[in-house]
Amino acid sequence: MDRLERYLENLRGRRVLVLGLGVSNRPLVRLLLAHGAEVTGCDRRGREDLEAETLALEDQGLRLRLGASYLEDLSGDVAFRTPGLHPDRPELARLRAQGTVMTSEMEVFFEVCPCTAIAVTGSDGKTTTTTLISEILKEAGRTVWVGGNIGRPLLPLADRMGPEDVAVVELSSFQLLDMVRSPHVAVVTNLAPNHLDVHRDMAEYVAAKENVYLHQGPGDVAVFNADNAITHGFCPKAAGKVLEFSRRTRPAAGVYLENGVIYRAGGEKLLEQAEISLPGIHNVENYMAAICAVEGLVSDEDIRGVARRFQGVEHRIELVRTRKGVRFYNDSIASSPSRTIAGLRSFPEKLILIAGGYDKHIPYDDLGPEIAAHVKTLVLTGATAPKIRRAVEDAPGYAPGAPEIVEIEDFYEAIRTAAALARPGDVVMLSPASASFDHFRNFMVRGDAFKKTVMEL
Repeated sequence: MDRLERYLENLRGRRVLVLGLGVSNRPLVRLLLAHGAEVTGCDRRGREDLEAETLALEDQGLRLRLGASYLEDLSGDVAFRTPGLHPDRPELARLRAQGTVMTSEMEVFFEVCPCTAIAVTGSDGKTTTTTLISEILKEAGRTVWVGGNIGRPLLPLADRMGPEDVAVVELSSFQLLDMVRSPHVAVVTNLAPNHLDVHRDMAEYVAAKENVYLHQGPGDVAVFNADNAITHGFCPKAAGKVLEFSRRTRPAAGVYLENGVIYRAGGEKLLEQAEISLPGIHNVENYMAAICAVEGLVSDEDIRGVARRFQGVEHRIELVRTRKGVRFYNDSIASSPSRTIAGLRSFPEKLILIAGGYDKHIPYDDLGPEIAAHVKTLVLTGATAPKIRRAVEDAPGYAPGAPEIVEIEDFYEAIRTAAALARPGDVVMLSPASASFDHFRNFMVRGDAFKKTVMEL
C-alpha cells in the first residue's frame, strides 16, 4: 500500500469537510468519497451557481453546505481549506478549537508524494520559472508532474507517480499561509508588496511565502534571489543547502550573470544570455532560478536546449499580432507594479501601455517613474486608474504630456483607443499592474478578452 492509499484509508468513515468546491477541490472530493470518507462540501455559492460536475457528486454521497452561512456550526474530523479562504477566519478557528485537523490538498500532497518535489513561489515569475524547471527536466528525459497554482491538482495523481519522477509545483501565498510541510527543493523568485487586499500586512505575506522552505531538513535545497533584499535575508534561516541567483553579485553557491554570460559560482561558464529566447532581464532571472532548482538533476546541454527553444507562457509578454506595423503584446499576468515594471524594461522603445484594474491596496510609487521613462502613451482603465495616474504625475521624470495619459472606463474601448493612437513601429502592451477581478474572473480571462479584441481590430 502506497502512502496515498494509507492516508486515504485513515480517513475511511471519518467526517471530512472540504471548504470550497472550486476546480482544485472537486477531484479531492471524488477521491475522498471513493475511499469511504463522509464528505461535506462547503461553498458560499448557492445551489443554482454550482457546476453540474459538483452536483453530480451528491449521487456518490457528498453532502452540501451552501450559501452565505456555509461555514457556520460546522464540525468534522478533518477539514481541507481552499486557498482563497484565510485560515484566520473565526469559523476556522472554532473548528481547530474543536479538534478538527486543518489541512489542504497541497499539504497532503507533500505528505504522500513518492518522488522529488520542487516548489516555486514569489511575487513575480512563478509560472514561468515553474514551467522552465519542468521543461528542462523533460529535456533530460524525466517524467514530470506539474501542478499547484497551475496545471492540475496533484493529490489524486500521487499513486501514479514513480520514485524517479519529479513533481514541480507553483505555490501562492494563499496556499502557503498555514503550510507545515516544505518540498525537497524550494524556490523563491522575489518578493514585493502584493495581495495586501487579502493579507493583513506585508509581514503576513512574507511569512506565508517563507513556509515554502522553513519546514525543510538538512538534506533539502532552498533557492533564493540574491538581488532581492527580502529573499536574500532568508538564507540564514534555511535548514538545508542554499543556492542563490544574481545579476549583481557573485553568490557563494548558485549562479550569476556577468557581461552577458551566466556562470556557476566559482566561474564556470554555463550559458550565454543571448541563448535565452524569452525577452526581458526578468526572464534571465527566472532562468537562473530554474537552473539552481534542477542542479544535479540534468545536464548543461539540457539547460541550453530549453533556453534556445522555449518561447514563453501564455499571457506573459505574449505577442498577439502585428497589425499595420504595430505589435500588440498581452501581459495580463502583470497584476502587480513590479511585474509591469519588468515588462516595460523588456523593450528598447517607449510603449503604449494599457494599465489599471482591481485594487489590491498595494502602492504604485515605484511604477510611476518607470512609466515616465518607458511609456509614450498611457491608457488607464479600471479602479486603480487614479492611483496609477497620481504615481506617474508625481514621478520626478514626468512632464505634462510625457507620457500622454488617457483614461477610458471601458476595458474594450481602452484597447481600441490604444490601437487608434499607435503608429507603425509602435508597441501596444496590456500590462495592468492590477488584478482582474473588477471585470474578469482571473488574468487569463482578461488576457483572452484582450487578444480577441486585438484580433478583431
